[in-house]
Amino acid sequence: MSFEMTTLGEFATVQGGYAYKSQDFKSTGEWSVLKIKNVRNGHVSYDDTTFVSTEVATATSKWTTKPGDILISMTGSGPSAPESLVGRAARVWKGEKSALINQRVGRLILKESSNIDLDFLFYLLSLKESQDFLVSNSTGSANQVNISAKTIESVPCPKIDHDASTDITSILLSLDGKIRLLRETNTTLEAIAQALFKSWFVDFDPVRAKQQGLEPEGMDAETAELFPDSFEKSELGLLPKGWRASTLDGISTVGIGKTPPRKEQHWFSENPNDVRWVSIRDMGISGAYISTTNEFLTAESIERFNVRVVPDNTVMLSFKMTIGRVAISDGEMTTNEAIAHFKLDRQVPLSTEFIYLHLRQFDYSTLSSTSSIADAVNSKTVKSIPILIPAPKILVVFQDQVSVIFQKIKIIEQQIKTLATLRDTLLPRLISGQLRLPDAEALIEETTA
Repeated sequence: MSFEMTTLGEFATVQGGYAYKSQDFKSTGEWSVLKIKNVRNGHVSYDDTTFVSTEVATATSKWTTKPGDILISMTGSGPSAPESLVGRAARVWKGEKSALINQRVGRLILKESSNIDLDFLFYLLSLKESQDFLVSNSTGSANQVNISAKTIESVPCPKIDHDASTDITSILLSLDGKIRLLRETNTTLEAIAQALFKSWFVDFDPVRAKQQGLEPEGMDAETAELFPDSFEKSELGLLPKGWRASTLDGISTVGIGKTPPRKEQHWFSENPNDVRWVSIRDMGISGAYISTTNEFLTAESIERFNVRVVPDNTVMLSFKMTIGRVAISDGEMTTNEAIAHFKLDRQVPLSTEFIYLHLRQFDYSTLSSTSSIADAVNSKTVKSIPILIPAPKILVVFQDQVSVIFQKIKIIEQQIKTLATLRDTLLPRLISGQLRLPDAEALIEETTA
Protein backbone atom coordinates (compact mmCIF):
# COMPACT_ATOMS: atom_id res chain seq x y z
CA MET A 1 0.00 0.00 0.00
CA SER A 2 1.46 3.36 -1.03
CA PHE A 3 1.85 6.31 1.32
CA GLU A 4 -0.24 9.47 1.11
CA MET A 5 1.83 12.24 -0.50
CA THR A 6 2.86 15.73 0.63
CA THR A 7 6.06 17.74 -0.02
CA LEU A 8 9.50 17.82 1.57
CA GLY A 9 8.73 21.33 2.81
CA GLU A 10 6.24 19.94 5.31
CA PHE A 11 9.17 18.45 7.22
CA ALA A 12 12.22 20.61 6.49
CA THR A 13 13.53 23.91 5.17
CA VAL A 14 16.65 24.52 3.09
CA GLN A 15 19.45 26.65 4.52
CA GLY A 16 21.67 28.21 1.87
CA GLY A 17 25.43 28.29 2.29
CA TYR A 18 27.43 31.39 3.21
CA ALA A 19 28.64 33.73 0.47
CA TYR A 20 32.36 33.75 1.24
CA LYS A 21 34.39 36.42 -0.51
CA SER A 22 37.24 35.46 -2.83
CA GLN A 23 39.73 37.12 -0.48
CA ASP A 24 38.56 34.80 2.32
CA PHE A 25 39.88 31.72 0.55
CA LYS A 26 43.30 30.18 1.17
CA SER A 27 45.08 27.22 -0.45
CA THR A 28 45.75 25.52 2.91
CA GLY A 29 44.33 25.63 6.40
CA GLU A 30 42.30 23.81 9.02
CA TRP A 31 38.82 24.84 7.85
CA SER A 32 37.65 23.44 4.51
CA VAL A 33 34.90 25.15 2.54
CA LEU A 34 32.58 22.82 0.65
CA LYS A 35 31.60 24.10 -2.77
CA ILE A 36 29.17 22.63 -5.30
CA LYS A 37 31.84 20.34 -6.75
CA ASN A 38 32.38 18.73 -3.33
CA VAL A 39 28.74 17.63 -3.05
CA ARG A 40 28.71 14.25 -4.76
CA ASN A 41 25.96 11.66 -5.13
CA GLY A 42 25.54 10.27 -1.63
CA HIS A 43 28.72 11.63 -0.08
CA VAL A 44 30.88 14.69 0.40
CA SER A 45 34.25 14.81 -1.36
CA TYR A 46 36.93 16.58 0.64
CA ASP A 47 39.40 16.52 -2.24
CA ASP A 48 40.24 19.81 -3.89
CA THR A 49 38.67 22.07 -1.26
CA THR A 50 39.59 25.65 -0.47
CA PHE A 51 40.13 26.90 3.07
CA VAL A 52 39.43 29.88 5.31
CA SER A 53 41.14 31.14 8.44
CA THR A 54 39.99 30.18 11.94
CA GLU A 55 38.82 33.77 12.39
CA VAL A 56 36.53 33.58 9.34
CA ALA A 57 35.37 30.09 10.33
CA THR A 58 34.42 31.30 13.81
CA ALA A 59 32.47 34.22 12.39
CA THR A 60 30.54 31.88 10.06
CA SER A 61 30.16 28.91 12.43
CA LYS A 62 26.42 28.81 11.65
CA TRP A 63 27.39 27.09 8.39
CA THR A 64 29.56 24.35 9.99
CA THR A 65 28.66 20.78 9.03
CA LYS A 66 28.14 17.93 11.47
CA PRO A 67 27.59 14.17 11.05
CA GLY A 68 24.15 13.42 9.67
CA ASP A 69 23.81 16.69 7.76
CA ILE A 70 22.13 16.44 4.35
CA LEU A 71 23.61 18.72 1.69
CA ILE A 72 22.37 19.44 -1.81
CA SER A 73 23.93 21.19 -4.81
CA MET A 74 21.76 24.14 -5.85
CA THR A 75 23.73 24.99 -8.99
CA GLY A 76 25.19 22.52 -11.46
CA SER A 77 25.44 21.25 -14.98
CA GLY A 78 22.33 20.98 -17.08
CA PRO A 79 20.77 17.88 -18.65
CA SER A 80 23.00 18.02 -21.74
CA ALA A 81 26.28 18.07 -19.78
CA PRO A 82 28.37 14.90 -19.19
CA GLU A 83 28.86 15.49 -15.46
CA SER A 84 26.46 14.99 -12.59
CA LEU A 85 23.36 17.17 -12.59
CA VAL A 86 22.23 19.87 -10.23
CA GLY A 87 20.43 18.55 -7.14
CA ARG A 88 23.04 16.06 -5.97
CA ALA A 89 22.20 14.97 -2.41
CA ALA A 90 25.07 14.13 -0.05
CA ARG A 91 25.18 12.91 3.53
CA VAL A 92 27.91 13.88 5.99
CA TRP A 93 28.85 10.52 7.43
CA LYS A 94 30.09 9.76 10.94
CA GLY A 95 33.83 10.29 11.34
CA GLU A 96 34.12 12.95 8.66
CA LYS A 97 35.71 16.26 9.55
CA SER A 98 33.67 19.42 10.07
CA ALA A 99 33.65 21.88 7.20
CA LEU A 100 31.83 25.03 6.13
CA ILE A 101 29.27 25.25 3.35
CA ASN A 102 29.63 27.80 0.57
CA GLN A 103 26.82 29.60 -1.23
CA ARG A 104 24.71 27.45 -3.57
CA VAL A 105 25.24 24.46 -1.31
CA GLY A 106 22.02 23.85 0.62
CA ARG A 107 21.49 22.04 3.90
CA LEU A 108 18.23 20.50 5.11
CA ILE A 109 17.02 21.76 8.49
CA LEU A 110 14.24 19.77 10.14
CA LYS A 111 11.30 21.83 11.35
CA GLU A 112 10.64 21.67 15.09
CA SER A 113 7.15 20.39 14.36
CA SER A 114 8.28 17.62 12.02
CA ASN A 115 8.15 14.00 13.07
CA ILE A 116 10.41 12.29 10.55
CA ASP A 117 13.89 10.80 10.32
CA LEU A 118 16.18 13.29 8.51
CA ASP A 119 17.88 10.42 6.65
CA PHE A 120 14.52 9.57 5.08
CA LEU A 121 14.72 12.93 3.29
CA PHE A 122 18.26 12.14 2.15
CA TYR A 123 17.06 8.95 0.49
CA LEU A 124 14.02 10.77 -0.88
CA LEU A 125 16.32 13.28 -2.64
CA SER A 126 18.46 10.41 -3.91
CA LEU A 127 15.53 8.95 -5.85
CA LYS A 128 15.71 9.27 -9.62
CA GLU A 129 12.19 10.72 -9.56
CA SER A 130 13.31 13.46 -7.17
CA GLN A 131 16.41 14.18 -9.24
CA ASP A 132 14.29 14.42 -12.38
CA PHE A 133 11.86 16.74 -10.59
CA LEU A 134 14.66 19.11 -9.54
CA VAL A 135 16.22 19.21 -13.01
CA SER A 136 12.88 19.76 -14.74
CA ASN A 137 12.08 22.63 -12.35
CA SER A 138 15.48 24.29 -12.60
CA THR A 139 16.28 27.57 -14.32
CA GLY A 140 19.28 28.69 -16.33
CA SER A 141 21.13 27.66 -19.46
CA ALA A 142 21.58 24.20 -20.95
CA ASN A 143 25.07 23.93 -19.43
CA GLN A 144 24.38 25.43 -16.00
CA VAL A 145 21.13 25.45 -14.09
CA ASN A 146 19.94 26.56 -10.66
CA ILE A 147 17.36 25.38 -8.19
CA SER A 148 15.90 27.40 -5.33
CA ALA A 149 15.21 26.41 -1.75
CA LYS A 150 11.50 26.64 -2.61
CA THR A 151 11.95 24.13 -5.45
CA ILE A 152 13.74 21.67 -3.18
CA GLU A 153 11.03 22.07 -0.53
CA SER A 154 8.38 21.29 -3.17
CA VAL A 155 9.82 17.83 -3.98
CA PRO A 156 6.99 15.27 -3.59
CA CYS A 157 7.37 13.37 -0.32
CA PRO A 158 5.41 10.60 1.40
CA LYS A 159 3.45 11.66 4.47
CA ILE A 160 5.13 9.42 7.01
CA ASP A 161 5.80 9.37 10.75
CA HIS A 162 9.10 9.07 12.59
CA ASP A 163 8.91 5.36 13.44
CA ALA A 164 8.04 4.30 9.89
CA SER A 165 10.69 6.57 8.37
CA THR A 166 13.34 5.28 10.82
CA ASP A 167 12.51 1.67 10.01
CA ILE A 168 12.99 2.36 6.30
CA THR A 169 16.20 4.36 6.65
CA SER A 170 17.74 1.81 9.02
CA ILE A 171 17.64 -0.77 6.22
CA LEU A 172 19.12 1.62 3.65
CA LEU A 173 21.74 2.96 6.08
CA SER A 174 22.81 -0.59 6.88
CA LEU A 175 23.46 -1.27 3.20
CA ASP A 176 25.27 2.03 2.77
CA GLY A 177 27.37 1.28 5.84
CA LYS A 178 28.52 -2.02 4.35
CA ILE A 179 29.31 -0.32 1.05
CA ARG A 180 31.36 2.37 2.80
CA LEU A 181 33.40 -0.21 4.73
CA LEU A 182 34.15 -2.12 1.54
CA ARG A 183 35.20 1.10 -0.20
CA GLU A 184 37.49 1.98 2.70
CA THR A 185 39.08 -1.47 2.40
CA ASN A 186 39.71 -0.90 -1.30
CA THR A 187 41.14 2.56 -0.62
CA THR A 188 43.62 0.93 1.78
CA LEU A 189 44.51 -1.80 -0.70
CA GLU A 190 45.10 0.68 -3.52
CA ALA A 191 47.21 2.85 -1.20
CA ILE A 192 49.45 -0.16 -0.52
CA ALA A 193 49.93 -0.76 -4.25
CA GLN A 194 50.48 2.94 -4.89
CA ALA A 195 53.10 3.15 -2.12
CA LEU A 196 55.05 0.26 -3.63
CA PHE A 197 54.83 1.81 -7.11
CA LYS A 198 56.02 5.19 -5.82
CA SER A 199 58.92 3.68 -3.89
CA TRP A 200 60.21 1.60 -6.79
CA PHE A 201 59.34 3.67 -9.87
CA VAL A 202 59.01 7.30 -8.74
CA ASP A 203 61.37 7.79 -5.79
CA PHE A 204 63.69 4.92 -6.86
CA ASP A 205 64.30 3.98 -3.21
CA PRO A 206 65.97 0.59 -3.92
CA VAL A 207 68.37 2.15 -6.45
CA ARG A 208 69.28 5.02 -4.14
CA ALA A 209 69.91 2.60 -1.29
CA LYS A 210 72.25 0.46 -3.40
CA GLN A 211 74.00 3.59 -4.68
CA GLN A 212 74.85 4.38 -1.05
CA GLY A 213 76.01 0.83 -0.37
CA LEU A 214 72.90 -0.03 1.66
CA GLU A 215 70.49 -2.94 1.44
CA PRO A 216 67.07 -1.89 0.01
CA GLU A 217 64.35 -2.13 2.63
CA GLY A 218 61.27 -4.32 2.38
CA MET A 219 62.57 -6.92 -0.07
CA ASP A 220 64.64 -10.09 -0.14
CA ALA A 221 68.19 -10.24 -1.46
CA GLU A 222 67.09 -11.87 -4.72
CA THR A 223 64.72 -8.97 -5.51
CA ALA A 224 67.28 -6.36 -4.43
CA GLU A 225 69.80 -7.86 -6.84
CA LEU A 226 67.51 -6.97 -9.77
CA PHE A 227 67.80 -3.21 -9.17
CA PRO A 228 70.74 -1.23 -10.58
CA ASP A 229 73.00 0.79 -8.27
CA SER A 230 73.38 3.92 -10.40
CA PHE A 231 71.53 6.43 -12.60
CA GLU A 232 71.93 7.71 -16.14
CA LYS A 233 70.53 10.70 -18.03
CA SER A 234 67.37 10.46 -20.12
CA GLU A 235 64.65 12.73 -21.51
CA LEU A 236 62.84 12.23 -18.20
CA GLY A 237 65.90 13.24 -16.21
CA LEU A 238 68.01 10.79 -14.23
CA LEU A 239 66.69 7.23 -14.48
CA PRO A 240 68.02 3.97 -13.02
CA LYS A 241 70.68 2.54 -15.29
CA GLY A 242 69.23 0.27 -17.99
CA TRP A 243 65.68 1.62 -17.62
CA ARG A 244 64.19 3.73 -20.39
CA ALA A 245 61.59 6.41 -21.00
CA SER A 246 58.68 6.16 -23.40
CA THR A 247 55.21 7.64 -23.95
CA LEU A 248 51.72 6.20 -23.75
CA ASP A 249 51.65 6.20 -27.53
CA GLY A 250 54.95 4.31 -27.53
CA ILE A 251 53.74 1.46 -25.32
CA SER A 252 50.10 1.16 -26.36
CA THR A 253 47.48 1.82 -29.00
CA VAL A 254 45.69 4.90 -27.74
CA GLY A 255 42.00 4.89 -28.57
CA ILE A 256 39.52 7.73 -28.17
CA GLY A 257 35.80 7.16 -27.67
CA LYS A 258 32.93 8.69 -29.60
CA THR A 259 29.40 9.99 -29.07
CA PRO A 260 26.74 9.26 -31.71
CA PRO A 261 24.48 12.22 -32.62
CA ARG A 262 22.53 13.11 -29.47
CA LYS A 263 19.55 14.29 -31.49
CA GLU A 264 19.13 10.74 -32.77
CA GLN A 265 18.20 9.05 -29.49
CA HIS A 266 17.69 5.63 -31.04
CA TRP A 267 21.47 5.11 -30.99
CA PHE A 268 21.43 5.25 -27.19
CA SER A 269 19.92 2.79 -24.76
CA GLU A 270 19.22 2.08 -21.09
CA ASN A 271 19.15 -1.65 -21.78
CA PRO A 272 21.98 -3.51 -19.95
CA ASN A 273 21.98 -6.04 -22.80
CA ASP A 274 23.45 -3.35 -25.07
CA VAL A 275 27.09 -2.19 -24.93
CA ARG A 276 28.14 -0.16 -21.89
CA TRP A 277 29.07 3.44 -22.72
CA VAL A 278 31.34 5.14 -20.19
CA SER A 279 31.06 8.85 -19.38
CA ILE A 280 33.19 11.04 -17.11
CA ARG A 281 30.33 10.88 -14.64
CA ASP A 282 30.52 7.08 -14.60
CA MET A 283 34.27 7.24 -13.93
CA GLY A 284 33.66 9.67 -11.08
CA ILE A 285 31.56 7.19 -9.14
CA SER A 286 33.48 4.01 -9.98
CA GLY A 287 36.36 2.47 -8.11
CA ALA A 288 39.54 1.16 -9.71
CA TYR A 289 37.41 -1.04 -11.96
CA ILE A 290 34.39 0.23 -13.85
CA SER A 291 31.56 -2.15 -14.63
CA THR A 292 28.42 0.02 -14.44
CA THR A 293 27.36 2.82 -16.76
CA ASN A 294 24.29 5.05 -16.93
CA GLU A 295 23.90 4.66 -20.67
CA PHE A 296 24.48 2.06 -23.36
CA LEU A 297 25.03 2.09 -27.10
CA THR A 298 23.27 -0.21 -29.51
CA ALA A 299 25.37 -2.55 -31.63
CA GLU A 300 24.10 -0.70 -34.70
CA SER A 301 25.40 2.65 -33.45
CA ILE A 302 28.85 1.22 -32.70
CA GLU A 303 29.10 -0.13 -36.23
CA ARG A 304 27.52 2.92 -37.89
CA PHE A 305 29.79 5.49 -36.20
CA ASN A 306 32.87 3.29 -35.86
CA VAL A 307 32.97 3.62 -32.06
CA ARG A 308 36.06 1.96 -30.63
CA VAL A 309 35.44 -0.92 -28.24
CA VAL A 310 37.56 -0.90 -25.09
CA PRO A 311 38.88 -4.42 -24.37
CA ASP A 312 38.48 -6.05 -20.97
CA ASN A 313 41.09 -5.08 -18.35
CA THR A 314 42.13 -1.91 -20.16
CA VAL A 315 43.04 1.42 -18.53
CA MET A 316 40.89 4.45 -19.35
CA LEU A 317 41.66 8.13 -18.69
CA SER A 318 39.39 11.18 -18.81
CA PHE A 319 41.17 14.07 -20.51
CA LYS A 320 38.51 16.70 -21.26
CA MET A 321 36.68 18.96 -18.81
CA THR A 322 37.52 16.73 -15.85
CA ILE A 323 41.10 15.58 -16.32
CA GLY A 324 42.76 12.65 -14.62
CA ARG A 325 40.00 10.20 -13.72
CA VAL A 326 41.40 6.70 -14.20
CA ALA A 327 39.65 3.32 -14.24
CA ILE A 328 40.12 -0.20 -15.57
CA SER A 329 37.43 -1.78 -17.74
CA ASP A 330 35.66 -4.77 -16.25
CA GLY A 331 34.56 -6.38 -19.51
CA GLU A 332 34.26 -4.87 -22.97
CA MET A 333 32.72 -1.40 -23.21
CA THR A 334 32.78 1.88 -25.14
CA THR A 335 33.39 5.49 -24.05
CA ASN A 336 32.59 9.02 -25.11
CA GLU A 337 35.15 11.29 -26.78
CA ALA A 338 36.37 12.73 -23.46
CA ILE A 339 37.95 9.41 -22.49
CA ALA A 340 41.04 7.66 -23.88
CA HIS A 341 41.98 4.02 -23.42
CA PHE A 342 45.33 2.27 -23.74
CA LYS A 343 45.54 -1.14 -25.40
CA LEU A 344 48.99 -2.42 -24.42
CA ASP A 345 51.32 -3.63 -27.15
CA ARG A 346 52.18 -7.30 -26.65
CA GLN A 347 55.94 -6.79 -26.76
CA VAL A 348 55.83 -4.19 -23.97
CA PRO A 349 56.54 -5.65 -20.50
CA LEU A 350 54.23 -3.19 -18.71
CA SER A 351 50.93 -4.34 -17.22
CA THR A 352 47.47 -2.82 -16.88
CA GLU A 353 48.08 -2.34 -13.15
CA PHE A 354 51.36 -0.50 -13.83
CA ILE A 355 49.65 1.89 -16.29
CA TYR A 356 46.80 2.49 -13.83
CA LEU A 357 49.13 3.28 -10.92
CA HIS A 358 51.26 5.52 -13.12
CA LEU A 359 48.28 7.57 -14.30
CA ARG A 360 46.82 7.78 -10.79
CA GLN A 361 49.92 9.52 -9.46
CA PHE A 362 50.81 11.49 -12.61
CA ASP A 363 50.89 15.29 -12.30
CA TYR A 364 48.61 16.45 -15.13
CA SER A 365 49.51 20.10 -14.54
CA THR A 366 52.84 19.35 -16.25
CA LEU A 367 50.99 18.91 -19.54
CA SER A 368 50.33 22.64 -19.88
CA SER A 369 52.47 25.74 -19.59
CA THR A 370 49.34 27.81 -18.90
CA SER A 371 46.81 27.82 -16.09
CA SER A 372 44.11 26.39 -18.35
CA ILE A 373 44.96 22.69 -18.38
CA ALA A 374 41.47 21.80 -19.63
CA ASP A 375 42.11 23.77 -22.83
CA ALA A 376 45.62 22.40 -23.30
CA VAL A 377 44.99 18.66 -23.00
CA ASN A 378 43.85 16.87 -26.14
CA SER A 379 44.33 13.44 -27.68
CA LYS A 380 47.79 14.39 -28.95
CA THR A 381 48.81 15.50 -25.46
CA VAL A 382 47.49 12.29 -23.94
CA LYS A 383 49.48 10.19 -26.37
CA SER A 384 52.66 12.04 -25.41
CA ILE A 385 52.29 11.50 -21.64
CA PRO A 386 55.68 10.14 -20.51
CA ILE A 387 56.03 6.75 -18.84
CA LEU A 388 58.92 4.76 -17.45
CA ILE A 389 59.84 1.25 -18.63
CA PRO A 390 61.88 -0.51 -15.93
CA ALA A 391 63.86 -3.72 -16.44
CA PRO A 392 61.53 -6.64 -17.36
CA LYS A 393 62.59 -8.87 -14.43
CA ILE A 394 61.73 -6.14 -11.92
CA LEU A 395 58.35 -5.69 -13.58
CA VAL A 396 57.64 -9.41 -13.17
CA VAL A 397 58.32 -9.22 -9.43
CA PHE A 398 56.25 -6.05 -9.12
CA GLN A 399 53.36 -7.59 -11.03
CA ASP A 400 53.40 -10.69 -8.82
CA GLN A 401 52.82 -8.45 -5.81
CA VAL A 402 50.26 -5.97 -7.16
CA SER A 403 48.16 -8.46 -9.15
CA VAL A 404 47.11 -10.10 -5.88
CA ILE A 405 46.10 -6.71 -4.48
CA PHE A 406 44.13 -5.75 -7.59
CA GLN A 407 42.35 -9.09 -7.66
CA LYS A 408 41.12 -8.41 -4.11
CA ILE A 409 40.05 -4.90 -5.15
CA LYS A 410 38.08 -6.31 -8.08
CA ILE A 411 36.29 -8.89 -5.94
CA ILE A 412 35.36 -6.25 -3.37
CA GLU A 413 34.08 -3.91 -6.08
CA GLN A 414 31.84 -6.69 -7.34
CA GLN A 415 30.46 -7.01 -3.79
CA ILE A 416 29.91 -3.25 -3.69
CA LYS A 417 28.05 -3.42 -6.99
CA THR A 418 25.76 -6.16 -5.66
CA LEU A 419 24.94 -4.17 -2.52
CA ALA A 420 24.47 -0.90 -4.43
CA THR A 421 22.14 -2.58 -6.93
CA LEU A 422 20.13 -4.05 -4.07
CA ARG A 423 19.92 -0.67 -2.32
CA ASP A 424 18.86 1.12 -5.51
CA THR A 425 16.23 -1.56 -6.16
CA LEU A 426 14.79 -1.33 -2.64
CA LEU A 427 14.99 2.46 -2.36
CA PRO A 428 11.99 3.55 -4.48
CA ARG A 429 9.83 0.67 -3.27
CA LEU A 430 10.56 1.39 0.40
CA ILE A 431 10.16 5.15 0.08
CA SER A 432 6.81 4.77 -1.68
CA GLY A 433 5.53 2.16 0.75
CA GLN A 434 5.12 -0.47 -1.96
CA LEU A 435 7.51 -2.90 -0.21
CA ARG A 436 6.93 -4.18 3.31
CA LEU A 437 9.92 -4.14 5.67
CA PRO A 438 9.93 -7.93 6.31
CA ASP A 439 10.06 -8.53 2.55
CA ALA A 440 12.95 -6.07 2.19
CA GLU A 441 14.87 -7.75 5.01
CA ALA A 442 14.30 -11.14 3.37
CA LEU A 443 15.67 -9.84 0.06
CA ILE A 444 18.78 -8.51 1.79
CA GLU A 445 19.38 -11.77 3.62
CA GLU A 446 18.96 -13.74 0.38
CA THR A 447 21.32 -11.47 -1.59
CA THR A 448 24.08 -11.17 1.02
CA ALA A 449 24.01 -14.74 2.32
